[in-house]
Amino acid sequence: MYVTRRKGPLPSPNTFPDLLLTLIALSGEMPSALVGRLPGSASYKAYSVKSLKREKLLRTYYHDGLRGLRLTSTAKRLLVARQPDRYLSLFTGDTATNAPKYSVPHRLRLHRMAEVLVTAYNSGLLTFPWEKPPVFQSGSHDTGLYIGPAYYGSREVKEIGVQATMIRGSRSTGILLCDGGIYAVYNTADARMKWEYKAEVRLKAMMQTDLCHGRLAERFMDSPPGAIVFGDGMDQLETLMGQGDKETRNYLIMNGTFCCFHYLTLDHRGEVLLRLLCDPELKAALDGILSEDLSEGRPNWLIEHDALDEHGGPVLFGYTCDMPRIRRFDDALGLHGQTGTVYCFDFQEPALRRVCGPRVTIQCIDFDAFEGSVFRIPQTTD
Repeated sequence: MYVTRRKGPLPSPNTFPDLLLTLIALSGEMPSALVGRLPGSASYKAYSVKSLKREKLLRTYYHDGLRGLRLTSTAKRLLVARQPDRYLSLFTGDTATNAPKYSVPHRLRLHRMAEVLVTAYNSGLLTFPWEKPPVFQSGSHDTGLYIGPAYYGSREVKEIGVQATMIRGSRSTGILLCDGGIYAVYNTADARMKWEYKAEVRLKAMMQTDLCHGRLAERFMDSPPGAIVFGDGMDQLETLMGQGDKETRNYLIMNGTFCCFHYLTLDHRGEVLLRLLCDPELKAALDGILSEDLSEGRPNWLIEHDALDEHGGPVLFGYTCDMPRIRRFDDALGLHGQTGTVYCFDFQEPALRRVCGPRVTIQCIDFDAFEGSVFRIPQTTD
């Protein structure tokens, strides 16, 4: 004889279980390991996941070596009943958030987007659709719409209308709007990124015309679009800055399509650097500290730089890992027979030593000391 288990109600708002259901609703499927990066102790998060499964609100889908968390039909129904304005559109029709597909490429795409969504949330960015201005909705043409910093996922970006057909195939997970600029966002995780070059060029053109010169002109008219790519650990930096091949099309990073192309890690350190990129005043304060024992740079010099050392050698502040800028600096040193210094955080040093030539000296910044003196983003461990 089978006993039907009573379906539990939704968790209370503003709790970890509620946050988890919301993030999965927005993602379609979240990699199980990503729960560890959310705020809260490991024991409480594990207990919450078990409770949500017990109440038939959450389930694990494991196939082809990928383990992900998905909402049950009960969870979707209850979320829509409680807040239809937030969830009805997510759970309507043949969408990735309503009916996620089961192939490995489709699931990996959902996982990559979820990883960036959690990174944006942990970094204090406006993340949920209902807390941001409807910048990309087809009827939005108010040039004063900007409120940031805010991250808009690819689903929101596609609300821009017919222009969305131009960027079909782009690997971007979304667009970041912040005081530091406007960025296309990517996530290569632990795999080699296979760039869709033409789609990314069209994405940049859309950002330039529709956002910078259109609906967000009041804020971004003079801000050419940049890009950020996230990855697992610093080892991916060497791959991304390499020449690549016809399959990877790494030349997208170095050919100037985007005015800058930062590499950030998918961990707490990447979250801190994302906040730094979003806050020009904080970044300027760090640059000021680094410049205390340096001299001002030489305007329009043949080597791009931020300051000069005591011997007149060029110094580059490379801690945001702007890959094209680091490469230009390294190449210019070799071309003009100069030596120079790149400032970076200590966890970035091994990778930068591998990608930079012998003319570059690496000067390290203690990451823990920097974070402790400026701000702390809550850690996710016990």
